[in-house]
Amino acid sequence: MKLGRLPHEPAALVDFYQEALEHLGALCERTWFDKLQVIADGPAARLWKAGGPLHEVELHFPAPDSVAPRDAEREVFPGCPLTFHLTESLRPQPLTLERAVIPEASPSRSPDAAVAEKLWHAQHPGATRWRLEKPFAASHHFSLLALLRCEIQAIDQHWSLRRLALSLPEGVRDDALAESFAFARADNANAPSRWPALDAARCRELFASALAEEMADDLTAIQARQEKHLRRELERVDDYFEKYEQELAERARRSHNDNTKLKADQRLAAARAEHLRRRADQMQRHEIRVIPHFDALLLVAEPAWRTIIAVTRRNETASLSARFIPRTRRWVVESADQSEASSVQ
Repeated sequence: MKLGRLPHEPAALVDFYQEALEHLGALCERTWFDKLQVIADGPAARLWKAGGPLHEVELHFPAPDSVAPRDAEREVFPGCPLTFHLTESLRPQPLTLERAVIPEASPSRSPDAAVAEKLWHAQHPGATRWRLEKPFAASHHFSLLALLRCEIQAIDQHWSLRRLALSLPEGVRDDALAESFAFARADNANAPSRWPALDAARCRELFASALAEEMADDLTAIQARQEKHLRRELERVDDYFEKYEQELAERARRSHNDNTKLKADQRLAAARAEHLRRRADQMQRHEIRVIPHFDALLLVAEPAWRTIIAVTRRNETASLSARFIPRTRRWVVESADQSEASSVQ
């Protein structure tokens, strides 16, 4: 889910800067409606000086339509690098994995078997027979949420803030949870007794795949513009070296001196090598790089119903441990490790 950008409001930025800098240990005083006096030391002072020595500055928050020259050390304006540095300094290092439990909106009640079977066939078509081997038991389903600042490095730099929710363990995007999470009410009183263990490498793979799907539309437009610029630059390079190589070849043809022809051939070989190098340089310059910055990670548990299902497919019957998620009305088939963990809960 791509979060909308907040408008540039100097008054709100002054409040944010004051709270953030004071959190980092700085002394702040509002000297005027658009000015903030700051005395910083240590982590707060590193926003201006690498060593973090004592630093005093009066920050100015001009109106966004101001046309006066900008001073990045003292002024906060749209795209100001100081805002990026301040935001990154508030990010905990290393990033902490938080946990939250989302309670059911309505009183807990096990799903109707007929409805559950219908939803199973809709999600997993092809089964000829389906029956519950065990009654539904209350359990939890887990999702992993991340807040990411996505940087796209192209001809122009693009930034976006996104919230991604992945259903565990398969890593399927849960856009409904990402969109509604801002309105969710957390209640950790009924937390599960056992939370799933997460593998960092596996989580990176899941988020990389989900982010590629999430940003496909944005990258399509950027890629089209990038290809247009690259095509123009390659045509310019090819046209220049094509004419230059023709000129060298013509000089060698007109000359009757073997030494002159040898030099012309050497220059022609050097020109062809330089031509290839310039093309490769333009290809590299027009690459698109997507760099995600994780600002928050949250492991979410929500109510679910665990059971064992007997499914017959192609005259073969298998017993599957599965969970039914009431919020999404979706079935999740568990692995052997999950089934073992479920028996502990």
